[in-house]
Parts: sequence; structure tokens; C-alpha cells
Amino acid sequence: MAHHTFKIHKPYDMLSQLISNDGHQTRKKRFLSELYDFPEGTMPVGRLDEKSEGLLLLTTDGKLCNAVNQSGVEKEYLAQLDGLITDDAVAELAKGVEIGKDGAKYNTKPCKVSKLTIEPDLQPASVKIRIGRHRPNSWVSITLTEGKFRQVRKMTASVGFPTLRLVRIRIGTIRLDHLLPGAVEPIVADIESIAED
Repeated sequence: MAHHTFKIHKPYDMLSQLISNDGHQTRKKRFLSELYDFPEGTMPVGRLDEKSEGLLLLTTDGKLCNAVNQSGVEKEYLAQLDGLITDDAVAELAKGVEIGKDGAKYNTKPCKVSKLTIEPDLQPASVKIRIGRHRPNSWVSITLTEGKFRQVRKMTASVGFPTLRLVRIRIGTIRLDHLLPGAVEPIVADIESIAED
């Protein structure tokens, strides 16, 4: 059976799911199904929280979905932070920090973190993100091989620099590039092509 895989630019304020069984939620929330007529059996490969944006993969291939989620494939994020992050905070994030997970404490795995010296070339932020009302802000690139719920946001908050805007730009070898918010692009993908060498 031929499988279908898509890369999308999930917009801000949209859930990483196709539909909801909750009637109240359906009236108030936006779902991926409004972007494209996805084939039956399509599922997201991992998630982005509602207030995060950027690269999301969807596939009908359950093996691909499980492999990406469980094999330590890199996921790269650009985070706009409230405040001018320090070198010490960057080092702390890279080493791993303690965050809350399911009511318990969790130490994140070491990861790649770098401070960006120029603002990244991204689509304009949603007007709902009140960036101008905060202190001066800064950008970092964070590359993880795990993906706990709201992990990047919890990590940056734990070192004193809450995330204002979060954009995923890469999953393994697949990049967001200049895909516009809400755009959907069919791709050919398997775990060998996605996993980095």
C-alpha cells in the first residue's frame, strides 16, 4: 500500500490534530483539516502546541510516525525570548535543565543551543503575540532529539527567559524553508531519508 506524507507550516493558534471529538472544542479551535483534504488515516508526526508554529509532518505511514518519534531524530526550533539571553543561560540549556513533566520533575537531555546575532528570516509574527510589550528580546536556535510537552517553552522559562514565539524549522533532513503559514506540500519520505547521518 502506498503511503502519503506531507510537510506543512502549522500556523499559530491551530491545534496539531485533524479533528476533535469534543463539540465545544470544535466551535472554538482551528484544526489541520481546514488546510487540506488529507487522505484517511493521516496522522501528525509529533506535535506543536497551539501557540507554536512551523514545520509539522503528517503521514499515513504509522511506521514512519513511530520511527521519527522514537529514534532521536533532531528537531530544530527558533525561539524568540523575553529578555537578552546570557551566555550562561545558553550553556545551561545546552547541558540540560530540570522541567516539570506529568506532575514530576524531568531533566532534559543535552542539546544544541546557539544565540542568534541577527533576527531570523521568518514570516511576520501573529498580531496575537504581544512581542512589543515585553523587555528587549533575543533569539536562540535549539535542536532537540526528544520532544516532551511544551519542552522548549519550559526550558527557556527555567533559565529566566520565557519564550514569546516558537517556530520549528527542521525535522531531521526536512526543512520548513519558505513554506508559508497554512501551506501543505506532499513529500516523499521514509525514516532513512529523514534521519541525519
